Amino acid sequence: MGAVEVIAPNFKRRLSGVTSTIVQLVPLQARRLGIATLGPGLPDALPKMRARDLAGLWRRPRGRPFRVWHARRNVEMLAGLVLRDLLRAPLRLVFTSASQRRHTAWTRFLIGRMDAVVATSARTGAYLSVPHRVVLHGIDAARFSPPADRAEACLAVGLDPALSWVGCFGRVRRQKGTDLFVDAVIALLPSRPRWGAVIAGRATADHRSFEDELKKRVEQAGLAGRIRFVGEHADIPPWYRALSLFVAPQRWEGFGLTPLEAMASGVPVVATDVGAFSELVVEGETGTIVPPDDLAAMTSAATRFMDDDGLRDRAGSAAISHVRRNFPLEREAGELAEIYEALWAGAR
Repeated sequence: MGAVEVIAPNFKRRLSGVTSTIVQLVPLQARRLGIATLGPGLPDALPKMRARDLAGLWRRPRGRPFRVWHARRNVEMLAGLVLRDLLRAPLRLVFTSASQRRHTAWTRFLIGRMDAVVATSARTGAYLSVPHRVVLHGIDAARFSPPADRAEACLAVGLDPALSWVGCFGRVRRQKGTDLFVDAVIALLPSRPRWGAVIAGRATADHRSFEDELKKRVEQAGLAGRIRFVGEHADIPPWYRALSLFVAPQRWEGFGLTPLEAMASGVPVVATDVGAFSELVVEGETGTIVPPDDLAAMTSAATRFMDDDGLRDRAGSAAISHVRRNFPLEREAGELAEIYEALWAGAR
């Protein structure tokens, strides 16, 4: 514990966007500072604190006046407050906010007691009433990369390489707009026999009936063989590499990594104007932005890309360059390190 300068708690077992951020970011952060995760549901390869390490929280790390506790959820902010203010552990608290709605009084109370606050986009920052710094997420371009051969990428995940595939990845629920995507491809595929659609993501118990209804719609349309529900996959990059077009149909989103992951894989994106999507997708170059909850606009935008091979190729190439230039994971790690260093410097 003497070498641990930063703790990244993850108090949610199920895969989520926050979890994905931690999984991608921590190994890179570990190259430049002592960092450890705390909590369930994370890969064994990440540096982790164990239960017996908790006693070490009350000893300062070597060369630092305190540790940084970097929370990304309310429960993690609360745990940090208990450790710092009630149990007197030498900690300073950083919170990353991705929410784009007015915070509850409880969340505002927690945020107001942080030592530093990060917003994942300018739009997110507009909902904060405390000083903050905008740090857009980055992407691991080594993990999310274009395929050498799209047909082989399809075969690798069990998709028909004779088809071009349009995908929608993320939790299956109304908030994520999965029904909009399904309705769009039901309208598009009958007149486009060279295309198929794939939905990758988990439906939790309270959204299982929603998923069942979508599968029923697909069956009634006679498209069960060409609209595939493939469930949740921890190793998602191979699925992106099999795609020719990605649709992010969310009705609401905090940040939303999926457009970055798709673009890094050389896949153009049709995305709704929620989360940070309009700050990620370059309109007319790497994809297009459509109004949220607008099925007609989404279908029309997807049509343009599905029917124009040249447009998809140009947008896919532009997307790779755009992400590698503007959203490297190293940039995010570096900006967070600056925030930590400012806290340590302030204490000195």
